[in-house]
Amino acid sequence: MNTNPTTESTAEKSPRRKSKVLRVLRWAFYLIVLLIGGLVLYKLATEKQEPIETGEPHMKAVVYTNYGSPDVLEIRDIKKPAPTDDQILIKVRAASINPLDWHFIEGTPKIMRVLGVGLRKPTDPRLGVDMAGQVEAVGKNVTQFKPGDEVFGGRNGAFAEYVCARADRAVTLKPANITFEQAASVPIAAITALQGLRDKGHVQPGQKVLINGASGGVGTFAVQIAKSFGADVTGVCSTRNLDLVRSLGADHVIDYTKKDFTKGEQRYDVILDNVGTQSLSGFRRVLKPNGICVMIGGGGPNEGRWVGPLARPVKAMLISPFISQKMGMMLAELNKKDLTILGDMMQAGTVKPVIDRTYPLSQIADAIRYLEQGHARGKVVITVAEENKT
Repeated sequence: MNTNPTTESTAEKSPRRKSKVLRVLRWAFYLIVLLIGGLVLYKLATEKQEPIETGEPHMKAVVYTNYGSPDVLEIRDIKKPAPTDDQILIKVRAASINPLDWHFIEGTPKIMRVLGVGLRKPTDPRLGVDMAGQVEAVGKNVTQFKPGDEVFGGRNGAFAEYVCARADRAVTLKPANITFEQAASVPIAAITALQGLRDKGHVQPGQKVLINGASGGVGTFAVQIAKSFGADVTGVCSTRNLDLVRSLGADHVIDYTKKDFTKGEQRYDVILDNVGTQSLSGFRRVLKPNGICVMIGGGGPNEGRWVGPLARPVKAMLISPFISQKMGMMLAELNKKDLTILGDMMQAGTVKPVIDRTYPLSQIADAIRYLEQGHARGKVVITVAEENKT
C-alpha cells in the first residue's frame, strides 16, 4: 500500500511539467525559424536594387551591383544630383574609407543582408559616407551655407564627384586650418571615438582609459579625445606604431606583440576596444569592479561571416545581469552637433587627424584592399579633386 500519495503525485507531475516546457520551447524555436524563413522569402520576392540614374549633367561615382571582393567596384558616369529645397550640393574634394565600406562590399556579416542591406545583391549600389568639399549650390530654404563654403560631414554615396546633403543633418563648416583630406577622415571614426568615450564610457578626468587598437582610424582619434577629457591614457598597438601613439598624447603604450595587457596588473576605468582581439573574460580581468568596456567592432572581412563582431556583444548582454562591470557595443550616430565639436577641437589643435595613405578615386579598389589588411595607421583617404570637371 502506498503510504505517501503526495510524494508519488509530485514525482508523477514533475516529468510531465518538464515535458510540457520542452514542447513549448520546441514550438517557440519552430516559430522563430518560420518567422525568419518568411522574412527571407519576403525579401527575396520584394527586394529591388535602386536604379543607377544616368544622363546629363553627369559625374563620376563608385558603384557596385554585386557582393564580392573590391574587384566588384566600378567607376561609372552617372547623373549629377541636384539639391532639393533643404539640401546643399557639395563638390567632393576628398573622402575616406571605413571598415563599414568593405562590410557593405562583401555583404558581411551576412545577417546584414537579412536586416535590409540586400539578400542577393546590395539594394543601394552607392558607396562611401565620409567626405569633405565645397558647397556649389544651395536649396531655396537653406540659410546655414552659401556657395563656396568649405564643409565636411557624412552622406551616403560619398565616393563620387558630387553629393547632395540635408543642410540640417551631418554636415558642418570645415576649419580653415585643416585640409580637405584631413576633414574627410573625421566623420565616422572621430564621432565613434567621441561618442564611445563620452556617451558610453562616461570618461572623467583622472580615470585610467585603455584604447585597444590605438593606431587605427578610431584609435588615433580616441587617444587624443581621451587626453582632452583629462584621462590617463594607455594605447595598445604594434611595435612599429608605438612612437605614433606616444606622439598623440598616450601616457603609456603597450606593444601587443610582446605583452598581453589582459594579464597585467593595471586596472582600468574604461576600455575602448577597436579590434576585437581579446576575450570578454580578458577584459573583465583588467577592468575595475565598476569599469566600462565599449566594443566598437573588429575582425577582418573573412572573420565571422554570419554574425561577425555581433557575437561578442550578444555574449556581453547575456552576462551583464550577473556582473557589476558594464560591457556592450556601440554604433556611432552622425550628427551636426558632434561634427561641430570635433571641428572646434581641430581648430584649437586638440585633435589632429592621422592619414596613412591617399589614393585617387580611380584607385578605390586598391585603397579598400589596403584597409582590409588591417594595418593602416590612422585613416585611408580618397582624393577626388583631380577627378572633378572644372
